[in-house]
Amino acid sequence: MKATRIIVVCALAIAAVVMAVFCVKSVTTPIKFENTRVEREAAVIKHLVDLRTAEVEFQHQNGRFTTSYDTLLHFLKTAPKKEVLKEGSLTDKQLEAGLTENKAVKILNDAKKKALRKNTFEDNDALYEYIWANDADVKSNNLQGFRRDTIELNMLQALYKGEYDENSIDGIVEIPFSEGKKFEIEVNNDYKTSQGIRVPIFEARAPFESYLGDLNEQELVNLVDREKKLEHYPGLKVGDIYAPNNNAGNWE
Repeated sequence: MKATRIIVVCALAIAAVVMAVFCVKSVTTPIKFENTRVEREAAVIKHLVDLRTAEVEFQHQNGRFTTSYDTLLHFLKTAPKKEVLKEGSLTDKQLEAGLTENKAVKILNDAKKKALRKNTFEDNDALYEYIWANDADVKSNNLQGFRRDTIELNMLQALYKGEYDENSIDGIVEIPFSEGKKFEIEVNNDYKTSQGIRVPIFEARAPFESYLGDLNEQELVNLVDREKKLEHYPGLKVGDIYAPNNNAGNWE
């Protein structure tokens, strides 16, 4: 009888320990999953933002977005980034008189062409000094000191300030913590608004499964199910393939 009681007590003790372990796990597992998710999503968001920067610049220069990883990476490695250096600005009086930025730039460009047909100049500074002092149109529009120069910069340096080089930029299309999976990219370069205006749009996505797939399976299933019930994309993305949204991220 005594032995039976000991067995029962031991069994109850073991059951209590097992229950305690399950209780602790039921609390710690979701917390651990959520903490890891937050850490990983910071890295995924960073890549999505950098990918968006690349796609927007590609569209700016080519009039369309691209789904080709190779095309996008080749563009980032080889295309120049044109930037306008600005010196001087139009006054309220000039604007009220009908002078616009575009008109002012045209006056300057025409003046530079005329000057270059007659003279040679040591550099751009000398050219501007000459037209500011001698060109009638420049002087009559009070554009002395007004200057606009288009220069070409290295694309990677201009967009990412040295964060990537020609080798590391390849990783921009890969989803962190996914064992090499690439972002899903869709484009619609012929989307038209209700007013009939063509607006190229794109979407880049990273589903939860791609960067959380090695974590607790049930927690991942619960997360995906919850987002679908809320009619949210189950993952992270930028842009929207169905309507322009200024290429916003779904976390923003």
